[in-house]
Amino acid sequence: MRNFALALYSLWIREIIRFFRQRNRVVGALGQPLLFWLFMGTGLNASFQPKLMAQDVSYMEYFYPGILMMILLFTSIFSTFSIIEDRNEGFLQGILVSPAPRLSIILGKVFGGASIALIQALLFLIIAPFLGLKINFLILFYLILFLFLISVSLTSFGFCLAWRMDSMQGFHALMMLILLPMWFLSGAFFPLEGLPAFLQWLMRLNPLTYGLAAVRRLLYWDRHDSFVSLPSLEWSIGIMAGFGLLTLAINGYLVSKKRVQ
Repeated sequence: MRNFALALYSLWIREIIRFFRQRNRVVGALGQPLLFWLFMGTGLNASFQPKLMAQDVSYMEYFYPGILMMILLFTSIFSTFSIIEDRNEGFLQGILVSPAPRLSIILGKVFGGASIALIQALLFLIIAPFLGLKINFLILFYLILFLFLISVSLTSFGFCLAWRMDSMQGFHALMMLILLPMWFLSGAFFPLEGLPAFLQWLMRLNPLTYGLAAVRRLLYWDRHDSFVSLPSLEWSIGIMAGFGLLTLAINGYLVSKKRVQ
């Protein structure tokens, strides 16, 4: 148990320190979503009124939870680049032959990336009161818990894909092929209602759809009549928790193998 806790903490704090030592990474991680929200939100604000929301909700306000998901998604997944770096530098092989349990290695890397994503999302959440969103301490507590659940699930998903890859360029190309459709088809840009049937099914199969639905419900906890047909909060939490457990189980299987390819 001591080896487990020590390895988990060491890998977790290593990810945090590595992130904050790269100042350009810190600025880019927050600057890009902020500019995207301002430019896209402003450009579509006058021409797009989502049917999902009440008439008094602007597109910038509708787009705001989608940008939160963008921060969580891209930061969580891209944090797993460190797995490829650690393998190429020999660090990963070193911790695999150490007495540290394999599960502690998985959780240390996953919790490290998830913590970085959560910190950035919370910094962006500071804007919420300026949009008229009322977040009390209880709702903020629930938001933090659920945002961390989303971050853990997404980082674990990135871990699955990064574990067997050797090329940073190949991993980046693969991630962009997966991440952008996941984000676009989560309800971040447009609601599910009125879309062609195949797009509706893709959105329903996308786990990020349920993460975004729960975040919207928590941000608008005092205005439930603003919603037309979002998945329930309980169902959304269950889907994200199940997705996280599934990816962690896959990671456990992959890491249990003796060889690191």
